[in-house]
Amino acid sequence: MRNILVLIANRLATGVLTLWIVSVIIFLGVSALPGDIATEVLGQGASPETVAAFRIQLGLDLPLHERYVAWLSGILHGDFGTSLANHRPISDLVFGRLSSTLELALLAAVMAVPLALALGILAALYRNGVFDRVINMLTLTSISFPEFFVAYVLILFLSVKTGLLPSLAGSSDGTVLGRIEGMILPALTLTLVVVAHMMRMTRAALVGVLASPYIEMAKLKGVSPLGIITRHALPNALAPIINVVVLNLAYLIVGVVVVEVVFVYPGLGQLMVDSVQKRDIPVVQACSLIFAATYILLNLTADILATVTNPRLLHRR
Repeated sequence: MRNILVLIANRLATGVLTLWIVSVIIFLGVSALPGDIATEVLGQGASPETVAAFRIQLGLDLPLHERYVAWLSGILHGDFGTSLANHRPISDLVFGRLSSTLELALLAAVMAVPLALALGILAALYRNGVFDRVINMLTLTSISFPEFFVAYVLILFLSVKTGLLPSLAGSSDGTVLGRIEGMILPALTLTLVVVAHMMRMTRAALVGVLASPYIEMAKLKGVSPLGIITRHALPNALAPIINVVVLNLAYLIVGVVVVEVVFVYPGLGQLMVDSVQKRDIPVVQACSLIFAATYILLNLTADILATVTNPRLLHRR
């Protein structure tokens, strides 16, 4: 138990350090963008006095390190600042959109994880057979296509030609069923993108375990192939499977920007793209930091779960 607590403490410390480095990169990257934010917001026709006053209001007259300390201090106190576009608190904008993104990621995860595990187990059970070859071909095809291409193909066949689902996520009638119906196409796009990675890792992990001597002993004892997979192989292959599942869940949350833009889904990715177009820099910084924190947290979770499920990793030599 002590080893696990030490592991968690070390991973959390590493995560905090990584997040701080990412915050520095985000702030410096946004600060290095060409053009003047005050001029972009006020317009080219603004007088120099108005621009200078607005720069003082934004704190742009301060040195770079003082602006970073003020920005980081506000975030540590739960204050992301105020949007330049609509003058609303950024926390209200961000966390409302974040809940929508998490709903989409949850729906995609509910669709993708069981499907990927089932396909991976079946592919390992019937490895080198017709089913295995077909599944591998389909998953390689799915990996090869970018998200926006998969999204437009689904819109063409499931919305334009058949009319089964709405092409825009925001076109629902506002009811719970309407919202779910509007989320199906974006969630299906994300599912097709991530299920291939999870399925292939599940298959590879199980095939590697199936070559072990104790699996041969189980076969000699007359255990059925499905029993060998579920009772003997799968528990010993959980570490890499959990790792890839959690990392793909992180992608479902962080990598939704393109999908949300294609389907005009009111999530955090769409908010960030809109803020980039409006030069609403504080919102862009907040969205980027939240995406980075989410990915780092889920990455640490994957590392911890993979280590806990494989006790040998707790006693490295």
